[in-house]
Amino acid sequence: MPRAGAPTAPNARASTTGIGRLTRRGFGRGWVGGPRLSGGGTGPGAETRVAGCGSTSTLRSPTRGQMTTDQVERGKEAAEQWAASADARMLDDLLETIKRYVIFPDEHAAVATALWIVTTHALPAFECAPRLVITSPEKRCGKTRLLDVITGTCHRPLATANATVAAIFRSIGDDHPPTLIIDEADTIFGSKKVAENNEELRALLNAGHQRGRPALRCVGPMQIPTEFSTFCMVALAGIGAMPDTITDRGVNITQRRRSTGEKVQQYRSRRDGPKLQEIRERLAKWAAGHLEELKQATPDMPVQDRAADTWEPLIAVADVAGGHWPDTARAACVALVNAADSADEDSSLGTKLLADIRSIFTERTVPFLASADLVSALRKLDESPWNDFELTTRKLAYRLKGFGIKPERIGHAAVRGYKLESLHDAFSRYIRQEPSASVAPQVKPQNGADTSNGADTSIRQRENIRQQETAAQTPLLTVLTDADGCPAETSQKPSPATMPKRRPPLCPGCRRAPANSKTGVCDFCSAKQRKNPTWTTTTASATHH
Repeated sequence: MPRAGAPTAPNARASTTGIGRLTRRGFGRGWVGGPRLSGGGTGPGAETRVAGCGSTSTLRSPTRGQMTTDQVERGKEAAEQWAASADARMLDDLLETIKRYVIFPDEHAAVATALWIVTTHALPAFECAPRLVITSPEKRCGKTRLLDVITGTCHRPLATANATVAAIFRSIGDDHPPTLIIDEADTIFGSKKVAENNEELRALLNAGHQRGRPALRCVGPMQIPTEFSTFCMVALAGIGAMPDTITDRGVNITQRRRSTGEKVQQYRSRRDGPKLQEIRERLAKWAAGHLEELKQATPDMPVQDRAADTWEPLIAVADVAGGHWPDTARAACVALVNAADSADEDSSLGTKLLADIRSIFTERTVPFLASADLVSALRKLDESPWNDFELTTRKLAYRLKGFGIKPERIGHAAVRGYKLESLHDAFSRYIRQEPSASVAPQVKPQNGADTSNGADTSIRQRENIRQQETAAQTPLLTVLTDADGCPAETSQKPSPATMPKRRPPLCPGCRRAPANSKTGVCDFCSAKQRKNPTWTTTTASATHH
């Protein structure tokens, strides 16, 4: 018999022989002491079967302490927040680990590197494989050390210093390919002559940026055409600039040499390798658990075109991780893309030329510039190479032809040049839009054709009219200004009667040669008159007729 005060199971049908003491130690923890619990659950009204020595009892859990629906929802929300914070903490740990060994130029570069490493583990979820391009102006800037840390944390690193293109794409081909690590890339693409010998490797790196761009080779004795995948993540490091087709497909970081006040921990693979291996395993496990979510991700991108394709996997990883990472990733994206665009304008002569032309039009606030004046203004820019290139009007027209821009005339003027309205399309497509450049320069209304200073011939007729010509013989050049401030042609063409008479009058004696303005006759008739004083223009006219 149970002692007084001990709880008894309701509706107990078996004897208590061999049953140990039953005690209750709080809600949700079950009956303990002698019996073995089986079945049932811990919810309100759930039944629990207690097995003893040849006896069983059915217990019904109490309803006291039942959780409400709101409490359940709050519990789920707290659990989700904890899981999200755990994902963010994982990225925070990765970021701190990278910064422990490497000095970055700014926080944006470190954030981009951390997100790129996580992306290598989740590559099957994405359509683009961004390249991580690490450059520096000189040696000893931490490029190789950064590659060491990346090698220790990324997915299946494949580090190579010298390999053929065929060996590389044969190593890539599977659903989750390795991460290609290329150090000393300046020895591959550093000079024009060396780069020409590695065009196949550059084509491979460009094609592998997007899924579904295989390499085709004939394999075996039967020379069967076989496709090899080129899609994989790639990290490159080198001194100087990389090929623009690679940087256009990559996350670009420019390292710098650390100063004496900047301290980092020395990296040793034997000591620090196991720590990085633990981080790699955490990242791989996280990516495998969120792969479907990353496949369905369509993040809002702060950039456009190929930059958006390149950064979309990194932004998707940040959005899934949560916490501060979505905002931090987008800030890094905008900063690094703008820096890359600025560097591209400085390195690309075409975009540099357009940017300089836009600045000249903005400074002068005119709707038209003659070719000679534009060339002169470009060659006077101190920070531009146009004076060293000995830029001429013909070279300017040749460089702008690729952008669909051609010199044109204004009205009936002989001066050829460039309209601002014809340049707007190229400005918007090829160079970064600054806040002040989004609005076209305002041109003051002009009553005449002269809209420039004394040294400028932008919309002014050149004064090459002879002094002997009268006002009636002055060439007709009337330039009107339309509503946009751009010159327009006159609506009515001049008639032959009103056209200027540029030819001097004929000699009254012979009616053939032009008359001299001093003698009134041609030189032939003037010589005749000197030989024969009685000779007159009337006699000469009769002789000719």
